[in-house]
Amino acid sequence: MMDKNVKYPDTAAFNYVQKEFEARGVTIQKIADVAYDLQHRHIPEVTMAEIVDAVIDVLHKREVLNNIMVGLQLDKLANQGLLDEPLQTIVGHDLGVFGVDETLGNQISTVYGQIGTTSYGYVDNIKPGIIGELDKDPNTVNTFIDDLVGAVAAAVSGKVAHQHS
Repeated sequence: MMDKNVKYPDTAAFNYVQKEFEARGVTIQKIADVAYDLQHRHIPEVTMAEIVDAVIDVLHKREVLNNIMVGLQLDKLANQGLLDEPLQTIVGHDLGVFGVDETLGNQISTVYGQIGTTSYGYVDNIKPGIIGELDKDPNTVNTFIDDLVGAVAAAVSGKVAHQHS
């Protein structure tokens, strides 16, 4: 039976995401590096400290955490070979026509409007920094994490742009 009085575990969700990201080589700084590169040419006065703060803020939003937790869990299960077929093959090989990974990423990027959305399309195509490292790792299933990290960087880009407008 479900307990209707259970509170959403915000801190636990953030801590889980941060721990899982760090286990895969993703740090707040590496996300900030991508977001900074997205915005500094448009907002020359933006500081890395401001970007880092924005990454932390974005990573505390429930809708962001929810998408990240689901994607990370699917990558983890695929790495262990625990998804049912044909999903194991699809996720395990990051088949291009799957698109669910991009859908989760797109949901994150839209939290901060059109700038987040267009920035996500850009980073998903270019795969800068940590995103490219994850995408090219031949030893680990990173079907979701590369898109999730790109989406967070894109959302940060949108957040910072709105703060400076």
